Amino acid sequence: DRAFMAGADIKEFPTMMKMTQDELKQHLLQGSHRVFDLIESSPKPTIAVLNGYALGGGCELALSCDLRIAEEHAQLGLPEIKLGLFPGAGGTQRLPRLIGKSRAKELMYLGDPISAEEALRIGLVNKVVPKGEGLQAAQAMAEKIAGYSLQALSRIKKAVNEGMERSFHSAIELEADLFSEVFHTEDAKEGVQAFIEKRPAKFKHR
Repeated sequence: DRAFMAGADIKEFPTMMKMTQDELKQHLLQGSHRVFDLIESSPKPTIAVLNGYALGGGCELALSCDLRIAEEHAQLGLPEIKLGLFPGAGGTQRLPRLIGKSRAKELMYLGDPISAEEALRIGLVNKVVPKGEGLQAAQAMAEKIAGYSLQALSRIKKAVNEGMERSFHSAIELEADLFSEVFHTEDAKEGVQAFIEKRPAKFKHR
């Protein structure tokens, strides 16, 4: 319950400083960026349970997940500015997309951690629960989500993630494409039929 992930080992930084700029760039892209991109691009919804400090790379890892549940004692932040650095694992891109540019810049400019309640207020986390209840809350949320069709869930994720990078009209076209796809899945047919027959749907993720 002390830390979700406290971030990079700063003692490794002097070794990294001996790399050329190109070597360091490739080290970043093939390391944390590759892992976080895999999490973000997974077709399945992901939930991070923040059961303590989520600072630096730990906060950036949480940002790569779809949903974040924080226990009440958790603290979140991007303190890299205090080292003369800035977030280098996607924080400068994912955070403003989540909470807006101005608020994101404030967190990165100041470098101070914020409480779970403040993170909830600004939209950085989805839910705050008592200490020790994060995993239980995440499992309950995951079970509910898992009861729905992965065909629909994966397209929601794709529409949101890719749509954020497009113009509004292009994003609407993407949504229409994905809706047209999902409308012809077995799960959509089952969901509609179950509604008509007034029974629970039994999705098979096809």
